[in-house]
Amino acid sequence: MMDLAKAVLAGDRRALARLLTAVENERDGVNTGLQILYPHTGHAWIIGLTGAPGTGKSSLVTELAKAYRAQGETVAILAVDPTSPFTGGAILGDRIRMRDLSGDKGVFIRSMATRGSLGGLARATRDVIRVLDAAGFDRVMVETVGAGQSEVDIVRAAYTTIVIEAPGLGDDVQAIKAGILEIADVLVVNKADRPGVDSTVRGLKTMLELGHPASREQMTSHHGQKMVVESSVAHNDGFWLPPVIRTVATEGEGIEELVAAIEAHRKYLSDAGRMHQLEQQHVEMELVDRVRDELVKQLFSVLPADTLRDVVNQVQSRSLDPQTAVNQLLAFQQVNVAK
Repeated sequence: MMDLAKAVLAGDRRALARLLTAVENERDGVNTGLQILYPHTGHAWIIGLTGAPGTGKSSLVTELAKAYRAQGETVAILAVDPTSPFTGGAILGDRIRMRDLSGDKGVFIRSMATRGSLGGLARATRDVIRVLDAAGFDRVMVETVGAGQSEVDIVRAAYTTIVIEAPGLGDDVQAIKAGILEIADVLVVNKADRPGVDSTVRGLKTMLELGHPASREQMTSHHGQKMVVESSVAHNDGFWLPPVIRTVATEGEGIEELVAAIEAHRKYLSDAGRMHQLEQQHVEMELVDRVRDELVKQLFSVLPADTLRDVVNQVQSRSLDPQTAVNQLLAFQQVNVAK
């Protein structure tokens, strides 16, 4: 792993592919390679792209990559596909859609599966992003699986998050709903040559205006009392208001405006001094996730199979409630740690 990491830093693409495979499969010794690469990270701008299936995410990623290549920048694309809960397999077909980028040595495309992880990202995604960052790419674009409103994990990894909508996928009320739209730094209405685009754009702008602190004082009811709600939407008075960009990715329309919006958001984070705070939040959330995963692994590594089976049977027979069952399992681990 040490040799692979050094080869990645030297620009060896084959070593890069091999190390990414090792990261995905959590092979023994992979942490050694990640430790070597970590000091070389923090240079790439990480762009997350998410949205419902059928909005044209892959086409938009392709056009964005071509635009950045025209500016002389190198691009890594990480396409995350859903894993089947039944077969355990994943199609990993985004590279087929991005065939326009084939042969370009300044573009590296990698597909990976969610492997059962909810929220649109696999647990190894952050490490894969770091490897691509250390490999020297200027832009790392992460296209997530399109899980709908629950797909918000991308905001924990990306610096600029793009939420993609398309006409005909829902009414104005659907567009105004909270959920996934709240994570957007830039909103894109792709397939803008289709009927209904004006309605979709209008719905998104209405949602943003309602959330903007300068539009009106936001009020909500809590136990019958009216309370002021602080908005997190930003604008030029010290906040950032996500722009709504119309694109037709298959025709390359609106891509220049989208690139400009991404750069404007990057400048906003730098000028406002929020980049340090954003990275701090990312690290904190990741550490909590990793600690949680590690504790679960440690628990089940010392827990006899018959103990878990016995507790499951008690819960199923209604003689034990789920929370008490969890407390018993944790107590078992504590006893083993004390020994």
